[in-house]
Amino acid sequence: QVQLVESGGGLVQAGGSLRLSCAASGRTFNIDTMGWFRQAPGKEREFVAAISWSGTRTSDADSVKGRFTISRDNAKNTMYLQMSSLKPEDTAVYYCAADHHRWGRLVVAEPDFGSWGQGTQVTVSS
Repeated sequence: QVQLVESGGGLVQAGGSLRLSCAASGRTFNIDTMGWFRQAPGKEREFVAAISWSGTRTSDADSVKGRFTISRDNAKNTMYLQMSSLKPEDTAVYYCAADHHRWGRLVVAEPDFGSWGQGTQVTVSS
């Protein structure tokens, strides 16, 4: 079993930056792809970004390309999301997720992630 804990959320003005962290514990050897998702009020949860175990492959949603950067440090069992040029529409609860399939490819579909954190609120004011 894997536990994921997000941190780093908060209130920021439009144009500002935040760095989210996701710390993994438990059976971390079983983690392959890791990803970030977000859910705004009244909306479905949506994919933000994902990163392979090695960190050499990433995928970003079109809405965050060029503004958000995903990274991970396997030695620390931690994944990060550097968010810059934040917009009010980025306001959401951000969730980190871990995939355990070991398919050898980047996973981006929500159903394929087996472990989830509790979420951290990001609020961007205009």
